[in-house]
Amino acid sequence: MARGMFSRDKVDFHVYPEFGTVDTARLIVRDVKKYLQGYDFTAQNFQTFIAVFDDDDVTSEEIFEKKLWRQLQLIHDVDKAPWDPTVSHDPNDDDFSFSIGGRAFYIVGLHPYSSRQARQSPYPAMTLNLHYQFEKLRELGIFTKVRDKIRKRDISLQGDINPMLKDFGEESEALQYGGRQLESGWQCPFTYNKDR
Repeated sequence: MARGMFSRDKVDFHVYPEFGTVDTARLIVRDVKKYLQGYDFTAQNFQTFIAVFDDDDVTSEEIFEKKLWRQLQLIHDVDKAPWDPTVSHDPNDDDFSFSIGGRAFYIVGLHPYSSRQARQSPYPAMTLNLHYQFEKLRELGIFTKVRDKIRKRDISLQGDINPMLKDFGEESEALQYGGRQLESGWQCPFTYNKDR
């Protein structure tokens, strides 16, 4: 899916100097809001937002995961928009999805040390895929075809499907963001704080 986005020039690509900081959080919120303002929700063209971090402190899956969730928490802390009402803000809920600028996003973490080859990238990065796009694929009747194609490629690349992958609503998608196989009892380090 990512290759298709790049080949059709449908990527809003940004590089940030630090990963897991409040300054970067402010920049990402600003850039995502610009992305949303320019997004045509009436068309069937999809576009992915990609944030790449010029950060060489990521040397393992665990370090990446810790920085990813710190960055997401800081994004939430500085984002003034309400949470997208179509998804849950509780990472323990099966219908949880991350929200920025009032819109739900499915987050895909990428980095050089991922055990999943499909999640390996030269630099730490995260892709933000609008939930709207997945719902549009369902509306068009092609979501299952696209999902199965991605999983088939994962099998040919890795030998199996990422065991953390589930369809939205089956299990909290928070379990999928970091990309590693999580241990039983893992607790998401994200706290929703807009009710204070």
